[in-house]
Amino acid sequence: MTLKKLMTTAIATAIMSAGAVAAEEVKIGIAAEPYPPFASLNASGEWEGWEVEVIKAVCAAAELDCVITPVAWDGIIPSLTGQQIDVIMASMSITEERQQTIDFSDPYYNTPAVIVADKSMDIEPTPESLAGKIVGIQASTIHQAYANEYFGDAAEIRVYQTQDEANQDLVSGRIDATQADSIAMADFVNSDIGACCEIKGAVKNDEAILGKGVGAGVRKGDDALRESMNKGIAKILEDGTHEEITGRYFDTSIYAE
Repeated sequence: MTLKKLMTTAIATAIMSAGAVAAEEVKIGIAAEPYPPFASLNASGEWEGWEVEVIKAVCAAAELDCVITPVAWDGIIPSLTGQQIDVIMASMSITEERQQTIDFSDPYYNTPAVIVADKSMDIEPTPESLAGKIVGIQASTIHQAYANEYFGDAAEIRVYQTQDEANQDLVSGRIDATQADSIAMADFVNSDIGACCEIKGAVKNDEAILGKGVGAGVRKGDDALRESMNKGIAKILEDGTHEEITGRYFDTSIYAE
């Protein structure tokens, strides 16, 4: 082979290699709105929290070059289907409705939905108990779907763009209760600002609405990436990394098969 052909082959190989590296970069979409203790910005402007650490661990285990990409929650699925991001890892529950649009990995955590209210209020997580009350719900979530289905006829459902806004109105007395994930709300009621309130109990489970746990969302048909995420999730569950990360944030496991 001539020197010219050798150089041409080397250049072509380098271009192909560079393309392969670029193709391996995976944009992991998280909600741009803070959702402690799962994901929030620290004082340095960096994302941190339980889910952020899990994302990094899953990507490392799956040998993926991942970039955390914040996206507004109410536009996160369109951002996935429109190819602005490659994966959603933003505490998104695996529901039948969402599975009509996107595919999911295996679950990487699973916790119940709860009702939270002021400690002085005699409230139970039932439609009867919430009748006549104002219930704050984050928009475009399983909790909004659940509240509309079970509480909408008896209670006033007030919708917020973020759970933090609902929490603030709960503290100030502008709403009577809120429904959200048990772990996120445990973090809230254990904080100084949420000391006024307590978890009143878990709502009745409806898997069709509340889903089968939280998974990583991928585009329909992107089976290779979905299997890579499954590989990473399985590995961190097996080698204890998931448990180690969880122990830094929570007192109990938040993974249930």
